[in-house]
Amino acid sequence: MPIPISARPANLAALDTPLLALALADGAALTSDLAPIDAATGGALGRALTTRDFRAGRDELLFLAGGAAGIRRVLLVGMGRVAPRTDALRRAAMLAARQAGGLGAGSVTFHAGALTAADAEAVTLGLIAGSWRYDDVKTPPPAAEQRAPLTEGVVLGSDLAAAEQGVAAGVAIGAGHSLARTLGMMPGNLCTPDFLAETARDIAKRHGMPCTVLGRAEMEKEGMGSFLSVAQGSPEDPKLIVLEYRKGPRGGKPVVLVGKGLCFDSGGISIKPAQSMEWMKYDMCGAAGVLGAMEAIGRLGLHVNVVGLVGSTTNMPSGTAVKPGDVVKSHLGKYIEIINTDAEGRLVLADVLSYARRFDPAAV
Repeated sequence: MPIPISARPANLAALDTPLLALALADGAALTSDLAPIDAATGGALGRALTTRDFRAGRDELLFLAGGAAGIRRVLLVGMGRVAPRTDALRRAAMLAARQAGGLGAGSVTFHAGALTAADAEAVTLGLIAGSWRYDDVKTPPPAAEQRAPLTEGVVLGSDLAAAEQGVAAGVAIGAGHSLARTLGMMPGNLCTPDFLAETARDIAKRHGMPCTVLGRAEMEKEGMGSFLSVAQGSPEDPKLIVLEYRKGPRGGKPVVLVGKGLCFDSGGISIKPAQSMEWMKYDMCGAAGVLGAMEAIGRLGLHVNVVGLVGSTTNMPSGTAVKPGDVVKSHLGKYIEIINTDAEGRLVLADVLSYARRFDPAAV
């Protein structure tokens, strides 16, 4: 889950932080509101801007030493020619969080002048993206090389209500982003159809969503011969995952999100080249996107009707795998001749999209 993010008043004179990230646009100059930061750096901020040692170009970074108390370090982050502002803020915050993590600062405070709610949301998303890590399957480095993880982000805003509103939205959306990124990065032996189903059940439990999971037997009863043809080469039970979020108009047609969840795609009998095959763990990123979206929607409490569908299996060669030339019957009742077993995505999604019709969707 993302690091905690909070909004606080932009009282720079009383600020106490190990690292202040100051985002500036191209052509920035020292203004009166930045005087407390200039004082904390012994005038280094003003000199850097006056001499153009820091031009605030896109992705430009400059560290300045602060005092023993108050603002202890300052990181200047360039946003370049700001257009649109939210994109520039998101990127600047992401860079700031990455730098803070590399320093072992523990906490980072982000300041970019006056922020609207949309600005604060963008900053929050950037801080969450920059602090996200997937270290679950990495051997820890020696203790002497370890850095303190980034555990807190603070967004400063002169309009505190707007900043708090934006941060709350950013935290909700960022949680969905982080979940999707984590699922996408997991190796295929850990992120299995069973694991995706369990993840969906966790989302359902957190947000009060009905969740239905169909396995091989249930899909056989549904007549999902297209989906099951991909799954027949693997001993892992395939899963059709259904998450329903119904907080929109009663009886209103839902938007249906459909995600492909191939936890590993070898190509099957029409096997892929060995080089870079390990990247095929990413063939479930559609599923990760759907589950991340449902997590974000649940946290935001949106007044909408949304159904998330995930078709998950693995495409593997074996003595039971589907073969080129085989003919299967889809959920829709159409017959499909399989010429290349590496076309597994359309075989899975054909049945999932057909299944989606029962929800009478407004859009898919």
